[in-house]
Amino acid sequence: MNTSAPPVRTLRERIGAGLFGRVAGPSGPATRARIHGTPGPRWFGPDRPIRTVHGDASMFIGGLSALLLQSLHPLAMAAVAAHSGFRGDPWGRLQRTSTFLAVTTYGTARDAEDAVARVRAVHERVRGTTSSGERYHAADPHLLGWVHVAEVDSFLRAHQRFGAHPLSAQGCDGYLADTARVARALGVPDPPCDRAELAARLTAYRSELRATPEAREAARFILREPPLPWPVKPPYALLAVNAVSLLPLWARLPLDLPYAPRTERLCVRPTGHALTKAIRWAMAPPPGPPSG
Repeated sequence: MNTSAPPVRTLRERIGAGLFGRVAGPSGPATRARIHGTPGPRWFGPDRPIRTVHGDASMFIGGLSALLLQSLHPLAMAAVAAHSGFRGDPWGRLQRTSTFLAVTTYGTARDAEDAVARVRAVHERVRGTTSSGERYHAADPHLLGWVHVAEVDSFLRAHQRFGAHPLSAQGCDGYLADTARVARALGVPDPPCDRAELAARLTAYRSELRATPEAREAARFILREPPLPWPVKPPYALLAVNAVSLLPLWARLPLDLPYAPRTERLCVRPTGHALTKAIRWAMAPPPGPPSG
Protein backbone atom coordinates (compact mmCIF):
# COMPACT_ATOMS: atom_id res chain seq x y z
CA MET A 1 0.00 0.00 0.00
CA ASN A 2 1.34 3.47 -0.94
CA THR A 3 1.00 5.48 2.28
CA SER A 4 2.48 8.59 0.67
CA ALA A 5 -0.40 9.00 -1.80
CA PRO A 6 -2.87 10.82 0.51
CA PRO A 7 -0.35 13.51 1.66
CA VAL A 8 0.80 14.06 -1.92
CA ARG A 9 -2.78 14.34 -3.07
CA THR A 10 -3.55 16.77 -0.27
CA LEU A 11 -0.53 18.89 -1.17
CA ARG A 12 -1.54 18.95 -4.81
CA GLU A 13 -5.11 19.94 -3.95
CA ARG A 14 -3.93 22.74 -1.64
CA ILE A 15 -1.54 24.19 -4.21
CA GLY A 16 -4.09 23.80 -7.00
CA ALA A 17 -6.82 25.49 -4.96
CA GLY A 18 -4.49 28.37 -4.15
CA LEU A 19 -3.57 28.90 -7.79
CA PHE A 20 -7.16 28.60 -8.93
CA GLY A 21 -8.28 31.05 -6.26
CA ARG A 22 -5.77 33.62 -7.47
CA VAL A 23 -6.84 33.46 -11.12
CA ALA A 24 -10.56 32.81 -10.66
CA GLY A 25 -11.43 34.59 -7.41
CA PRO A 26 -13.58 33.46 -4.46
CA SER A 27 -16.53 32.56 -6.70
CA GLY A 28 -14.29 30.53 -9.01
CA PRO A 29 -15.58 27.04 -8.12
CA ALA A 30 -19.21 28.07 -8.61
CA THR A 31 -18.37 29.86 -11.85
CA ARG A 32 -16.45 26.84 -13.14
CA ALA A 33 -19.36 24.53 -12.32
CA ARG A 34 -21.77 26.83 -14.16
CA ILE A 35 -19.50 27.22 -17.20
CA HIS A 36 -18.89 23.50 -17.66
CA GLY A 37 -22.14 22.15 -16.26
CA THR A 38 -24.79 24.27 -17.97
CA PRO A 39 -26.29 22.37 -20.91
CA GLY A 40 -26.57 24.01 -24.29
CA PRO A 41 -24.67 24.65 -27.52
CA ARG A 42 -21.15 26.08 -27.31
CA TRP A 43 -19.18 28.32 -29.62
CA PHE A 44 -16.40 25.73 -29.63
CA GLY A 45 -16.57 21.96 -29.50
CA PRO A 46 -14.31 19.83 -27.29
CA ASP A 47 -11.88 19.13 -30.15
CA ARG A 48 -11.23 22.78 -31.04
CA PRO A 49 -7.68 24.18 -30.63
CA ILE A 50 -8.88 27.12 -28.52
CA ARG A 51 -9.76 24.67 -25.76
CA THR A 52 -6.31 23.09 -25.92
CA VAL A 53 -4.50 26.42 -25.64
CA HIS A 54 -6.69 28.16 -23.05
CA GLY A 55 -6.83 25.11 -20.83
CA ASP A 56 -3.07 24.68 -20.53
CA ALA A 57 -0.73 25.93 -17.79
CA SER A 58 1.32 27.78 -20.41
CA MET A 59 -1.35 30.49 -20.19
CA PHE A 60 0.30 31.70 -16.97
CA ILE A 61 3.35 32.71 -19.00
CA GLY A 62 1.43 33.75 -22.09
CA GLY A 63 -0.82 36.05 -20.09
CA LEU A 64 2.10 37.95 -18.57
CA SER A 65 3.77 38.23 -21.96
CA ALA A 66 0.55 39.56 -23.50
CA LEU A 67 0.30 42.33 -20.90
CA LEU A 68 3.84 43.47 -21.69
CA LEU A 69 3.27 43.41 -25.44
CA GLN A 70 -0.10 45.17 -25.25
CA SER A 71 1.42 47.98 -23.17
CA LEU A 72 3.45 49.16 -26.19
CA HIS A 73 0.45 50.78 -27.83
CA PRO A 74 0.21 54.20 -26.16
CA LEU A 75 -3.56 54.46 -26.51
CA ALA A 76 -4.19 50.99 -25.12
CA MET A 77 -1.79 51.63 -22.25
CA ALA A 78 -3.39 54.98 -21.46
CA ALA A 79 -6.80 53.33 -21.24
CA VAL A 80 -5.46 50.62 -18.93
CA ALA A 81 -3.60 53.09 -16.72
CA ALA A 82 -6.60 55.41 -16.34
CA HIS A 83 -9.48 52.96 -16.13
CA SER A 84 -8.48 49.37 -15.28
CA GLY A 85 -7.15 49.78 -11.74
CA PHE A 86 -4.38 47.30 -12.50
CA ARG A 87 -2.23 48.62 -9.64
CA GLY A 88 -5.00 48.94 -7.09
CA ASP A 89 -6.78 45.70 -7.97
CA PRO A 90 -4.51 43.55 -10.16
CA TRP A 91 -6.05 40.27 -9.01
CA GLY A 92 -9.54 41.53 -9.73
CA ARG A 93 -8.50 42.41 -13.27
CA LEU A 94 -6.86 39.01 -13.72
CA GLN A 95 -9.95 37.24 -12.41
CA ARG A 96 -12.28 39.14 -14.72
CA THR A 97 -10.06 38.37 -17.71
CA SER A 98 -9.72 34.68 -16.87
CA THR A 99 -13.47 34.36 -16.35
CA PHE A 100 -14.15 35.97 -19.73
CA LEU A 101 -11.73 33.58 -21.44
CA ALA A 102 -13.29 30.59 -19.69
CA VAL A 103 -16.87 31.58 -20.52
CA THR A 104 -16.20 32.28 -24.19
CA THR A 105 -14.03 29.18 -24.60
CA TYR A 106 -16.06 26.60 -22.67
CA GLY A 107 -19.42 28.13 -21.75
CA THR A 108 -22.73 28.00 -23.53
CA ALA A 109 -23.25 30.25 -26.53
CA ARG A 110 -25.75 32.30 -24.55
CA ASP A 111 -23.32 32.83 -21.65
CA ALA A 112 -20.55 33.72 -24.12
CA GLU A 113 -22.79 36.30 -25.80
CA ASP A 114 -23.72 37.79 -22.41
CA ALA A 115 -20.04 38.00 -21.42
CA VAL A 116 -19.18 39.76 -24.68
CA ALA A 117 -22.05 42.20 -24.23
CA ARG A 118 -20.78 43.15 -20.75
CA VAL A 119 -17.26 43.73 -22.03
CA ARG A 120 -18.51 45.82 -24.93
CA ALA A 121 -20.53 47.96 -22.53
CA VAL A 122 -17.39 48.58 -20.45
CA HIS A 123 -15.35 49.41 -23.56
CA GLU A 124 -17.96 51.92 -24.66
CA ARG A 125 -17.50 53.90 -21.43
CA VAL A 126 -13.69 53.87 -21.47
CA ARG A 127 -12.50 56.97 -23.26
CA GLY A 128 -10.15 59.84 -22.55
CA THR A 129 -7.01 61.71 -23.57
CA THR A 130 -3.39 60.67 -23.16
CA SER A 131 -0.77 62.88 -21.52
CA SER A 132 0.38 63.89 -25.03
CA GLY A 133 -3.12 64.95 -26.07
CA GLU A 134 -4.18 61.91 -28.10
CA ARG A 135 -7.75 60.80 -27.67
CA TYR A 136 -8.58 57.14 -27.08
CA HIS A 137 -11.73 55.04 -26.92
CA ALA A 138 -11.57 51.40 -25.86
CA ALA A 139 -14.32 50.50 -28.34
CA ASP A 140 -12.24 51.75 -31.28
CA PRO A 141 -12.03 48.73 -33.64
CA HIS A 142 -8.42 49.50 -34.54
CA LEU A 143 -7.38 49.59 -30.87
CA LEU A 144 -9.38 46.43 -30.14
CA GLY A 145 -7.54 44.81 -33.03
CA TRP A 146 -4.16 45.54 -31.42
CA VAL A 147 -5.22 44.14 -28.06
CA HIS A 148 -6.48 41.00 -29.78
CA VAL A 149 -3.43 40.29 -31.96
CA ALA A 150 -1.01 40.96 -29.08
CA GLU A 151 -2.99 38.59 -26.88
CA VAL A 152 -3.39 35.67 -29.26
CA ASP A 153 0.22 35.95 -30.47
CA SER A 154 1.43 35.73 -26.86
CA PHE A 155 -0.89 32.87 -25.94
CA LEU A 156 0.11 30.89 -29.01
CA ARG A 157 3.84 31.53 -28.53
CA ALA A 158 3.59 30.35 -24.92
CA HIS A 159 1.63 27.25 -25.84
CA GLN A 160 3.99 26.24 -28.61
CA ARG A 161 6.96 26.57 -26.28
CA PHE A 162 5.57 25.33 -22.95
CA GLY A 163 2.26 23.61 -23.70
CA ALA A 164 1.73 19.96 -22.87
CA HIS A 165 0.56 19.30 -26.43
CA PRO A 166 1.90 21.91 -28.89
CA LEU A 167 -0.32 22.38 -31.91
CA SER A 168 0.46 21.35 -35.45
CA ALA A 169 0.67 24.05 -38.12
CA GLN A 170 -2.97 23.37 -38.96
CA GLY A 171 -3.86 23.53 -35.28
CA CYS A 172 -2.18 26.94 -34.88
CA ASP A 173 -4.26 28.32 -37.74
CA GLY A 174 -7.32 26.67 -36.21
CA TYR A 175 -6.63 28.41 -32.90
CA LEU A 176 -6.47 31.80 -34.62
CA ALA A 177 -9.68 31.05 -36.50
CA ASP A 178 -11.37 30.16 -33.20
CA THR A 179 -10.20 33.30 -31.42
CA ALA A 180 -11.26 35.40 -34.41
CA ARG A 181 -14.85 34.46 -33.64
CA VAL A 182 -14.55 35.99 -30.17
CA ALA A 183 -12.72 39.03 -31.55
CA ARG A 184 -15.44 39.73 -34.12
CA ALA A 185 -18.06 39.53 -31.40
CA LEU A 186 -16.08 42.11 -29.38
CA GLY A 187 -15.95 44.51 -32.33
CA VAL A 188 -12.76 43.64 -34.23
CA PRO A 189 -13.87 43.83 -37.87
CA ASP A 190 -11.25 41.63 -39.55
CA PRO A 191 -9.22 39.58 -37.04
CA PRO A 192 -6.43 37.34 -38.35
CA CYS A 193 -7.48 33.75 -39.01
CA ASP A 194 -4.08 32.17 -39.64
CA ARG A 195 -0.41 32.70 -38.77
CA ALA A 196 0.41 34.60 -41.96
CA GLU A 197 -2.37 37.09 -41.29
CA LEU A 198 -1.29 37.41 -37.65
CA ALA A 199 2.32 38.16 -38.61
CA ALA A 200 1.19 40.73 -41.17
CA ARG A 201 -1.12 42.43 -38.66
CA LEU A 202 1.60 42.66 -36.01
CA THR A 203 3.94 44.22 -38.58
CA ALA A 204 1.26 46.73 -39.58
CA TYR A 205 0.93 47.95 -35.98
CA ARG A 206 4.68 48.36 -35.43
CA SER A 207 4.80 52.01 -36.49
CA GLU A 208 2.24 52.90 -33.78
CA LEU A 209 4.08 51.25 -30.89
CA ARG A 210 6.32 52.94 -28.35
CA ALA A 211 7.12 52.64 -24.66
CA THR A 212 5.43 55.46 -22.78
CA PRO A 213 6.22 56.18 -19.11
CA GLU A 214 2.99 54.34 -18.27
CA ALA A 215 4.16 51.28 -20.21
CA ARG A 216 7.51 51.20 -18.41
CA GLU A 217 5.76 51.62 -15.06
CA ALA A 218 3.41 48.75 -15.92
CA ALA A 219 6.39 46.55 -16.87
CA ARG A 220 8.10 47.32 -13.55
CA PHE A 221 4.91 46.49 -11.68
CA ILE A 222 4.35 43.22 -13.54
CA LEU A 223 7.96 42.05 -13.40
CA ARG A 224 9.38 43.49 -10.17
CA GLU A 225 6.58 44.63 -7.86
CA PRO A 226 3.81 42.03 -8.03
CA PRO A 227 1.48 42.05 -5.00
CA LEU A 228 2.43 38.58 -3.82
CA PRO A 229 3.47 37.04 -0.49
CA TRP A 230 7.23 36.50 -0.37
CA PRO A 231 7.16 32.64 -0.65
CA VAL A 232 5.43 32.97 -4.03
CA LYS A 233 7.73 35.60 -5.47
CA PRO A 234 10.59 33.28 -6.60
CA PRO A 235 8.40 31.04 -8.80
CA TYR A 236 6.55 34.12 -10.06
CA ALA A 237 9.90 35.67 -11.00
CA LEU A 238 10.68 32.60 -13.11
CA LEU A 239 7.30 32.88 -14.83
CA ALA A 240 8.04 36.55 -15.48
CA VAL A 241 11.46 36.01 -17.05
CA ASN A 242 9.96 33.34 -19.30
CA ALA A 243 7.21 35.79 -20.28
CA VAL A 244 9.92 38.27 -21.28
CA SER A 245 11.74 35.56 -23.22
CA LEU A 246 8.67 35.12 -25.45
CA LEU A 247 8.77 38.73 -26.60
CA PRO A 248 10.43 39.56 -29.92
CA LEU A 249 13.48 41.80 -29.73
CA TRP A 250 11.59 44.79 -31.14
CA ALA A 251 9.17 44.62 -28.19
CA ARG A 252 11.86 44.30 -25.51
CA LEU A 253 14.11 47.22 -26.38
CA PRO A 254 11.53 49.98 -25.81
CA LEU A 255 10.70 48.52 -22.38
CA ASP A 256 14.39 48.19 -21.42
CA LEU A 257 14.03 44.43 -21.10
CA PRO A 258 17.11 42.21 -21.50
CA TYR A 259 17.90 40.08 -24.51
CA ALA A 260 20.25 37.14 -24.00
CA PRO A 261 19.16 34.34 -26.36
CA ARG A 262 21.79 31.79 -25.34
CA THR A 263 21.13 32.27 -21.61
CA GLU A 264 17.41 32.12 -22.20
CA ARG A 265 17.65 28.93 -24.22
CA LEU A 266 19.95 27.13 -21.76
CA CYS A 267 18.89 28.54 -18.39
CA VAL A 268 15.54 30.33 -18.55
CA ARG A 269 13.50 28.09 -20.81
CA PRO A 270 14.03 24.92 -18.69
CA THR A 271 12.56 26.75 -15.67
CA GLY A 272 9.49 27.60 -17.74
CA HIS A 273 8.99 23.97 -18.65
CA ALA A 274 9.45 22.90 -15.02
CA LEU A 275 7.02 25.50 -13.66
CA THR A 276 4.29 24.81 -16.19
CA LYS A 277 4.60 21.10 -15.49
CA ALA A 278 4.28 21.81 -11.76
CA ILE A 279 1.22 24.01 -12.30
CA ARG A 280 -0.32 21.39 -14.57
CA TRP A 281 0.23 18.75 -11.87
CA ALA A 282 -1.21 20.93 -9.12
CA MET A 283 -4.31 21.96 -11.06
CA ALA A 284 -5.12 18.54 -12.49
CA PRO A 285 -8.57 17.28 -11.47
CA PRO A 286 -8.48 14.75 -8.65
CA PRO A 287 -8.77 11.10 -9.65
CA GLY A 288 -12.19 9.55 -9.50
CA PRO A 289 -13.15 6.82 -7.06
CA PRO A 290 -11.74 3.38 -7.81
CA SER A 291 -13.98 1.13 -9.80
CA GLY A 292 -15.07 -2.29 -8.81
